[in-house]
Amino acid sequence: MKKFYLLLAIFMAALNLRPIITSVAPLLGTMQSELGMSGLTASLLTTFPVLCMGLFAPSATALRDRLGLERSIFTALLLITGATALRGSADSVTILVISALIGGIGISLAGPLLSGFIKKYFPTKPGIVSIYSASMTFGAAMASALSIPIYNRSNQSLTLTLSCWAILGVLGLIVWSVFLRNRANKEGSVRSRLPIRNPRAILMTLFFGLMACMFYSLTAWISPIAHSFGYSSASSAVFLTIFTIVQIPVSLLIPGLVSRFGKRRFFLVFCSVSELIGIVILLFHLPMLPAVICLGIGAGGLFPLALMLPIVETKTSEEAGSWSAMSQCGGYIIGAMGPLLIGAIFDYSGSFTAALFAMLAVIAVMIAVQLLITSHKPEVQAGSVEME
Repeated sequence: MKKFYLLLAIFMAALNLRPIITSVAPLLGTMQSELGMSGLTASLLTTFPVLCMGLFAPSATALRDRLGLERSIFTALLLITGATALRGSADSVTILVISALIGGIGISLAGPLLSGFIKKYFPTKPGIVSIYSASMTFGAAMASALSIPIYNRSNQSLTLTLSCWAILGVLGLIVWSVFLRNRANKEGSVRSRLPIRNPRAILMTLFFGLMACMFYSLTAWISPIAHSFGYSSASSAVFLTIFTIVQIPVSLLIPGLVSRFGKRRFFLVFCSVSELIGIVILLFHLPMLPAVICLGIGAGGLFPLALMLPIVETKTSEEAGSWSAMSQCGGYIIGAMGPLLIGAIFDYSGSFTAALFAMLAVIAVMIAVQLLITSHKPEVQAGSVEME
């Protein structure tokens, strides 16, 4: 199969991994007022998918063993698309919660499987994860930025606004349907296990969790932090958009640089230090824009690097999928707790200062874990990226 089509398949799959989550965030207030939704229920629409991304990630390996890699990714996209389309059936709180659950399960399956797909078709080019991460970030930014305009243009129709993203899913399913024609893609004889006793896999899981903890904490709290500094509500929302947009070129650039020059330890620590600088800027109440740019650079680089780790450390697509499933299982569960922890610290202290110090502590631990991961140089296949 041609390289272009394989890259297109990765792009289309990853593009569908975030709109079902990020299309909701700008409309939470509207949904609460129109549907009589409580704050707790509203938070479930974003928390459920993230928790599912962790809890159900190990199921990806079992599904792949049964259906094969490509068919499993198609099934994951089908779940995401169906869940998104379901939101067009009725203005119902129950429908929204059920669709968040189903969509989260689909995302939890697709994430590790895409890492396995990259390992299978691009075994010596782990930098291809840049397509995965950048496409996912682009899909998230697009859904977040366009939700309000679509809502206003559709005569304030929640059902249409939330379900229209199923179009991306349909396009993705069309692209991935080509893989269904090849019966050789079904690999039912393979049995996979999570590397739960492997120290390096455990370190990668911890790193993924700390990275996700920072990402979701920043995504949830950048706007409130800006507002507490005296910025208007509109300006505070813009900072979140900038944080997201900055990640797109960075997520494309960093994996390519690592693949070209190696020095993965340098780029891991560089991205973490970039986040650290952003938090320090916030602690000193300096202008928000440089802080948000630094935080965006850090978040945009760390995610694709976290995706690269299992691909480089393993020898087969099955191993890469299993390692990715484990890291994303623990990682997303830890990550989902981040915004809750920051919120609890803010409620207890009455300001964001203590919460920002907590973020500094998370970054410090993350750097220590990165140094441990890159302190050992595994056997590397010809043409693949070096650890140091």
